Amino acid sequence: MITSSPIRPRELSIRHHEVLIIGGGIAGSSLAFHLAKNGKTDVAVLERHTLTSGTTWHAAGLITQTRSTHTMTEMAKYTAELYSSLEEETGQATGFKRNGTLGVARTKERLCETVRTASIAKSCGLEAHMISPSEAKRLYPALNESIIEGAVFLPGDGQTNPVDTCIALAMGAKQKGVKIFENSEVHDLWRTPDGHYQVRTGEGVIEAEVLVLACGLWTRDLAFKLSARVPLYAAEHFYVFTEPMDFVTPTLPVLRDTDGYVYLKEDAGKLLVGALEPWGKPLPMEKLPKDTPFIELPEDWNQFELPMTKAIEIVPQLANAGIAKFFNGPESFTPDLLFMIGEVPGMKNLFISAGYNSGGIEAAAGAGRTLAEWIIAGQPQMDVTSVDVARFHPFQINKRYLHDRTAEVMGLHYKIHWPAYQAETSRGVRKSPLHDRWARLGASFGEGMGWERPIWFAGEGESTKNVYSYDEPNWFKYTSQECKAARNAAILVDQSSFGKHLVQGRDACRFLQWLCAGNVDVPVGKLVYTHMLNEKGGIETDITVNRLSKTEFLIISSSTVHPRDKAWIARHITDEWNVTLTDVTSAYAVLSLQGPKSREVLSHVTDADLGNIAFPFATSQEIDIGYARVIANRLTFIGELGWELHIPTEMAQHVFDVIWEAGQAYGLKPAGYHALEYLRCERAYREYQLDLTPLDTLLEAGLGFTIDWNKGNFIGKDATLSQKNSGPLEKRMVSFKLRDPNPVLFHEEPIRRNGEIVGYISSGAKSFTLGPSVGLGYVNHPSGVTKELIESSRWEIEVSGKLYEADASLRAFFDPNGERLGR
Repeated sequence: MITSSPIRPRELSIRHHEVLIIGGGIAGSSLAFHLAKNGKTDVAVLERHTLTSGTTWHAAGLITQTRSTHTMTEMAKYTAELYSSLEEETGQATGFKRNGTLGVARTKERLCETVRTASIAKSCGLEAHMISPSEAKRLYPALNESIIEGAVFLPGDGQTNPVDTCIALAMGAKQKGVKIFENSEVHDLWRTPDGHYQVRTGEGVIEAEVLVLACGLWTRDLAFKLSARVPLYAAEHFYVFTEPMDFVTPTLPVLRDTDGYVYLKEDAGKLLVGALEPWGKPLPMEKLPKDTPFIELPEDWNQFELPMTKAIEIVPQLANAGIAKFFNGPESFTPDLLFMIGEVPGMKNLFISAGYNSGGIEAAAGAGRTLAEWIIAGQPQMDVTSVDVARFHPFQINKRYLHDRTAEVMGLHYKIHWPAYQAETSRGVRKSPLHDRWARLGASFGEGMGWERPIWFAGEGESTKNVYSYDEPNWFKYTSQECKAARNAAILVDQSSFGKHLVQGRDACRFLQWLCAGNVDVPVGKLVYTHMLNEKGGIETDITVNRLSKTEFLIISSSTVHPRDKAWIARHITDEWNVTLTDVTSAYAVLSLQGPKSREVLSHVTDADLGNIAFPFATSQEIDIGYARVIANRLTFIGELGWELHIPTEMAQHVFDVIWEAGQAYGLKPAGYHALEYLRCERAYREYQLDLTPLDTLLEAGLGFTIDWNKGNFIGKDATLSQKNSGPLEKRMVSFKLRDPNPVLFHEEPIRRNGEIVGYISSGAKSFTLGPSVGLGYVNHPSGVTKELIESSRWEIEVSGKLYEADASLRAFFDPNGERLGR
């Protein structure tokens, strides 16, 4: 529900601005600066106290450019570039300096992660040097090098003064015409019938076409006044200042000891020792002092004891250092440790910039530029799927869920970022009706958008606990058996977490024809794999459409992007369309029966004709299974004969039981999401967020066959057609297979052509069918990425700092002609 004005606007003076930003911290100031820099100056910033007085003033001010993905690294890289020039541009000193970051590794596992991160840095054009413990000691004289395995030094990193940097951004915005109002508390806000936003302060009402909430901790509660869900929760964040120490010089690098949960930076001859402890301390908003700037919370040495002990281990001189100040301040966190920017689903021109997870100074420049471009252009100009506020499910606003997850999320900052890591807190939120049956079969459950999903199956009586590794996690033993069953017999997978939406109405077909690149005006029962594009031809959704009737379509999407897909479709349903959108995810459980013997298994529990003529690939029928009536879709995501069965939820257990009983004679095995991932990589099937993003086109992704050029206009057609007619593509998705069977691909590993980095792996997996690891990745070449270029080049993949030869192809290495689908 949209709130209405509690006072009549005519009773107050009304000021008008095109864009109104609430929040005068680093997020709001950066956005204002970048809006103005891009020519949009009818902008106002409201701060209820003084600039920086919320969270920014007590930030540590570390500037680290490397992240676990290329996209996030590029954003962080821009932050360092901007801050290095901000003083010259605005005249306001920032305290920025490039004294570098020294990241130390106490264990071989951490060193492996560090090497992988250094590879990402290098492929993004950043200087990164892996160094020995003795070399680290020369850079940081007080370091106890005896307890580390190695280190990385990033000379382009550094630190800045958070307050001065924020003031410089605000000053730069003001110099270009932005209005900044301090001591302007927002008492209420609402949306007007014509879609504008009005905000009541003590001085009157301000109206804006675009409203941005950049209020840090307070964003969630303010957004709730507009019925907008913003999942944020506070936690306490600690650091101490020492007395001056002899070895602390202005050029001393920032020391990150992630195994010790601490960072150390120089501060006027003293050390700031900060902690991101393994389990954080969540803080309900009700415990914060009301209407108070520059909040300081009580000391908590019990919480800080472990990281401080680790800090003394890595820098022994700290044992004798005096503590000048213990600081404890509140910061806000999101459920997935990624910040959130973007337009709130269902609330046109309401934007969020918040949830920076104790990294606002590092992220603010890149996020501010990205959001400014989004507001001005009407859509993002880079891939923001991982940080889009639309990514969250409604349940994630639950305070108990957020409280429990925040404790873990804060610690994930400095824990090893294992591939396929599964959250431990706030679990059991959403369960398939088949959950208990999978548990009895030995499922190890993972979590996706709150869903409990089997990810692998242990042997009888064996532990289902994940033992993570960059080389051979413990589930490889079991997942290899699941993959073997998929290729030689049959597997049963619970895909109930699929997002499912009904699009209905007189205009449903015409609406989807305009939204989708493929032709959905097909006979009832035909399945269409298609995509929705933006105006530049970038891929916004990756879906399957099942035509149920003349005016009714079932749209199926991945669970992890389900909320975002829904938001994209809903955004385009304007008054001109006679169309409704209904989320029916919970109405159906989904069992995926896959493998060469799947037809034999299914034939035992249904009287439907499952032959190729009666039931061809990419078609859907309602069939009986046992006593139930289900929607059977002949589809696969692993490259085998198979069906995805959409079952009324209340009948799911019965259908499972009859299929499971019938399947035992044919070697039917349960399989989890790890097996799905490895199998789909063998077949080179693309996955959204990894291989497909709004910056990739269907032609670049090798999915041009899904486009219907003759059906009429659709969003993104002009841009896609222009690319098609422009000659060889400079960027294309390529399949890779390592020649060495030992290294494991996950994602983000740099791709080298004739020794030069030309891309990175977007999806990688161990192939238990082919032997070595396989992967997908975009290759860039200015003269075009052609079959001839691929065949005439020498290819290598960099894995943990080592180069491994690879074969490359525009086609899948497993069943490239899709012959197994038509069995």
